Amino acid sequence: MSNLTKVHELILIGHTICSDSREVKRGSLFFALKGENFDGNKFAQQAIDNGAALAIVDDRKLSDKKNMLHVNNVLSFLQELAIFHRETLNIPVIGLTGSNGKTTTKELINKVLSTKYKTFATKGNLNNHIGVPLSILAIKEQYEIAIIEMGANHIGEIGNLCSISKPTHGLITNIGKAHLEGFGSINGVIKAKSELYAYLEEEKGVVFINSENSLLKEIAQTFNFKEVVGYQNAFHVTKKETLKGFLKFSINHSKKHYEVNTNIVGDYNLENILAALSVGNYFGVDMANAIMAIESYVPNNSRSQKLETKFNTIILDAYNANPTSMELALTNFNNLPTNSPK
Repeated sequence: MSNLTKVHELILIGHTICSDSREVKRGSLFFALKGENFDGNKFAQQAIDNGAALAIVDDRKLSDKKNMLHVNNVLSFLQELAIFHRETLNIPVIGLTGSNGKTTTKELINKVLSTKYKTFATKGNLNNHIGVPLSILAIKEQYEIAIIEMGANHIGEIGNLCSISKPTHGLITNIGKAHLEGFGSINGVIKAKSELYAYLEEEKGVVFINSENSLLKEIAQTFNFKEVVGYQNAFHVTKKETLKGFLKFSINHSKKHYEVNTNIVGDYNLENILAALSVGNYFGVDMANAIMAIESYVPNNSRSQKLETKFNTIILDAYNANPTSMELALTNFNNLPTNSPK
């Protein structure tokens, strides 16, 4: 039995994965990952002492230690394990990336799809070269559909994350001025985010696209997709306003009219909501149920929130901002009525 198969079987029978020795629970599989300022190998014995069933290490000095499995590179092994697990899953996987709105859109899609399916979604923002494999490995057999958020700050990362998560469907929320120090320019951002499109073209996947985003439309036209679902075309917005600080809007869809009262701050979230409704519609979610799901979503992650104190109303939209998201947030704040959001 190979090391991959051995560890995979442990995961299937319920052993959880952990990369922080302080958070080890009895029976955990501890992955001794390395970073710029830490080496998980140094905490492998502590993890075992804390109850870990197995520690996966790449320090040869630990190769003969009890309950430690030595591999060439722990991160590579984790990613290979995720790929191995992904190949056992026969469910739709929606890959999601973009400069802004990834996490909010992911949460909204999850809310909508969960009205019909047992849905898995990336926890928090575990969207990098470590978070994506951890997310894939957390998808158990009871799930019917998965939403995997993918982030990047260098060219090539989205392509690598696609090779791990193998999305069958995909969505780029938008492309803006984010991580320019890593991408070099806006053209670098475009090239990096387009790696999702390139993967879906190769694998004959389905793409959801904001049909009113001229840049995304222009990029998409350079690819030959199996199917493209434009989510602004399907939902005609007839009214958009701010009510008590929150986004409210009306749409026409399939000859029916719907009013949507959200608990989300910021009219720039409209395209994120339409993306979620489009994905839900594609997968057969009843539109009334989808809208109720949107209305029930209350942000709690420092994104698009309204907080009330004894003396003030706080608009909290501050998580990991970039120039594009800052401009949108400040514009929205400036446009709030002076007596709003009370």
